[in-house]
Amino acid sequence: MGEESDDEAKGRGPVRDEGPGAIMGERRRLINLAYRLLGSLADAEDVVQETYARWYAMPRREREAIGSPGGWLTTVASRICLNVLGSARVRRERYVGEWIPEPLPEGREWTSAATTAPADPADRITLDESVGMAFLVVLESMTPAERVAFVLHDVFRYPFAEVAAIVGRSPAACRQLATSARRRIRVAQAPAVPTGAQAAVVREFKRAWEAKDLRSLMGVLDPGATVIADSGGLVGALPHPLSGNERIARAYLEIARLAPATTLLECTVNGLPGLVARQGGVTVTVIAFRIADDRITHIWAVRNPEKLRPWADLHPPVGAPGAGE
Repeated sequence: MGEESDDEAKGRGPVRDEGPGAIMGERRRLINLAYRLLGSLADAEDVVQETYARWYAMPRREREAIGSPGGWLTTVASRICLNVLGSARVRRERYVGEWIPEPLPEGREWTSAATTAPADPADRITLDESVGMAFLVVLESMTPAERVAFVLHDVFRYPFAEVAAIVGRSPAACRQLATSARRRIRVAQAPAVPTGAQAAVVREFKRAWEAKDLRSLMGVLDPGATVIADSGGLVGALPHPLSGNERIARAYLEIARLAPATTLLECTVNGLPGLVARQGGVTVTVIAFRIADDRITHIWAVRNPEKLRPWADLHPPVGAPGAGE
């Protein structure tokens, strides 16, 4: 394989092609990367915008001297993300209530980044898996350096030598960071459940919730299930995580009582079956689930209006893609 195809296989774009089309063609991959690093589509878009601003601020002769514009853009975007992650920890200490990654609706996740590089290690996370809410929540527990090293290497298949140049540590240190991150993922990872089976569980949860059926709600929830809500203090929501299937079921029945005009829609949330609650045609909650052994073990309910902007104009029908096959 020649030098140019090797570069393309790593998702860095054609070597020495800095035409407007080629440069802007990197945008989807950069947002893919930045979203996984930051857990926020809005922040990811800001990072990519800043990355392009830096590219076009360079004198033309400096841009022409860059052998791989795609690689340069990736390096800069990753370094900006590293800085944002450091400041994000401070911001989230002041955040009102629980913080959950921003949910992605169907069509806002792009998987165009090349994934044809050899699978090493063999258990490398795929792009589809790495956008799931449960996965993103685990990423939130990592240090900024761990997260960047892991996502770049295990998800986007960058060699540790290149990761080291981005993170500012040695390749050996980056390998250790990725190993530590991988260990966190494995500890938190639930057995894989087919999408159709997950959709059936989510549909049963929806049916029981709409029917205000306490027993059925409890039955679809794992006894040790946990629900976390994110409102940012801007709307009402559970102030703290709630555990236990009976407590959660009763809480959702109370929500149904207080908001009887709510419409529940089955949608794809971060690539997996989820629910969207709408009131008066406005999306007020996006719900993601983690399912194991045909029961719901985790519920993430995002109610912060600022995180629901990508869902504002969404009008999915019941049974939308991801709701069942």
